[in-house]
Amino acid sequence: MIESTVGILVLLGLIFLRMPIAFAMSLVGGIGFGLMRDWNAAGAMVGNAVFETGLSYSLSVVPLFIFMGNILAQSGIAHGLFAGADRLFGRMKGGLALATILSCGGFSAVSGSSLATAATMSRVAMPPMRKFGYSDSLASGAIAAGGTLGILIPPSVILIIYGLLTESDIGKLFIAGLLPGLLGIILYMAAVVVAVRLKPDLAPPVTQSKPMTKQDRIGVFGTLGLFVFIMGGIYGGFFTPIEAAGMGAIFSLVLALLIRGLNWSGFVDACRQTVSSSGMIFAIIIGAEIFSAFVNFAGLPDGLVDLVYTYDLSAWGVIFIMVAIYLIMGCVFESLSMILLTVPVFYPVVSQLDFGGGVLGDPELVLIWFAVIVVVVTEISLITPPVGMNVFVLRSVLKDVSLSTIFRGVLPFWIADIVRLALLLAVPSISLVLLT
Repeated sequence: MIESTVGILVLLGLIFLRMPIAFAMSLVGGIGFGLMRDWNAAGAMVGNAVFETGLSYSLSVVPLFIFMGNILAQSGIAHGLFAGADRLFGRMKGGLALATILSCGGFSAVSGSSLATAATMSRVAMPPMRKFGYSDSLASGAIAAGGTLGILIPPSVILIIYGLLTESDIGKLFIAGLLPGLLGIILYMAAVVVAVRLKPDLAPPVTQSKPMTKQDRIGVFGTLGLFVFIMGGIYGGFFTPIEAAGMGAIFSLVLALLIRGLNWSGFVDACRQTVSSSGMIFAIIIGAEIFSAFVNFAGLPDGLVDLVYTYDLSAWGVIFIMVAIYLIMGCVFESLSMILLTVPVFYPVVSQLDFGGGVLGDPELVLIWFAVIVVVVTEISLITPPVGMNVFVLRSVLKDVSLSTIFRGVLPFWIADIVRLALLLAVPSISLVLLT
């Protein structure tokens, strides 16, 4: 317990010194394991983690879904989604902001990436909102918050990584994330409605939406078809998430060609980004495996379980403490770092909790529900100062918009996220009803 605590403190120090988290976790985990056991065993453990991760068939789902999202981003599919959403809400005050939220949800549902959604939609939605007189705070806030939907609405790369770390059923995690993701879209749209009603100057009078082109229609219905195809196939048991990722990648290529939005340079760029992102994620997963082996050998999860029993903490008390830790960490850590640092420690503890009867009476459902809670809290971290990765992505694209303006704009959406988190904690069935 003491050794693992020291290891975590050293790891945090290395991260604050700007060492990449993959290298920091590998270094602390490998050296810590060697000091506690022996160096031959540590070398074997590190080599095994690299070998098994590199050759893992299950991990092939990661680059396939990333490739699918990059192809859709390069093809301009987001323009069609935004045009379709604009047709629905163009006659409402704040209609373009509402359209932005809905199109962010649609794009994230097939890209699986929050950062890709924020970067893409900032180029699609920001120019028309500025043209019609929307305030920079509302416009940028809607894009930054809408982008966070990408890590929960399936196919979510974060849920995939969580499933691989915990050996959970990825298909069930996808299904559990569906309703909370839709709830997030609804609450974000409600935040826009409330914001423009309290401060009418945030949005102009009702604007006339532009008619959809043929390419826009293909993009909208193709995206919906892709989402239904992936989720319907997984939910219906027709194919596994890995098979869904492969077919989704092919479907995205066909869709990009149909709307004539993908050229050779765009295809090459999508491949390059896929290799870069996948390499980074694989390196981080290897680091997480090494660090997890160290903390497990040092007895940290068992020590935490003993503390729960020693102080007679209730299952709900433990969950609330974990949520509070995540909210605090979200102020200084980005999402993937939070997942990889905490899940190997918290997951074994949650697996020992007893919530009594009801929907949380099934230990498997408890762990799936906890996954949704973790991802929702991680979503909140993406727009929480001072880090807020989505905010910084948006700032890099919109160089003339200050960070303070974007953070001010995301405040209503941050409040909506806290409301959603409270609902998911109070009513676990929201996450689990499709699995029961």
